[in-house]
Amino acid sequence: MKVLALDHGSARTGVAVSDPTGTIARPLPAIARVDSPAGRRALDAVIAAEAPERIVVGEPRAMSGERGVQARAAAGFAGRLKSRVTVPVEMWDERLTTVEGGRRGREGGSRADLDSLAACVLLEAYLAARA
Repeated sequence: MKVLALDHGSARTGVAVSDPTGTIARPLPAIARVDSPAGRRALDAVIAAEAPERIVVGEPRAMSGERGVQARAAAGFAGRLKSRVTVPVEMWDERLTTVEGGRRGREGGSRADLDSLAACVLLEAYLAARA
């Protein structure tokens, strides 16, 4: 199953996509201001081009598991996205994905955007849990 992962942020949203078998995740360019009209159009174009069977939106939780302001913003974004797409949209815990994405970027010399590397970590965790 091809899955698109989004690491929602107010300035930039990281994007990653799996291969059709749901085995390998790769980062795509981040989308600026995804909640703006231009950002929504850019996200819609990615969704149309990649044709995912499912979309996963990162749910930023505190280490204690509590959901704060950012988690509520991500949930609102996911709700708005659900009304625009025909595939399932679900939330997935994204604790420490930005930290891990940054580590991978530094160690691997990746040129991918940090937000999209975080989306890639999120997607890998989601795919591993479903395997």
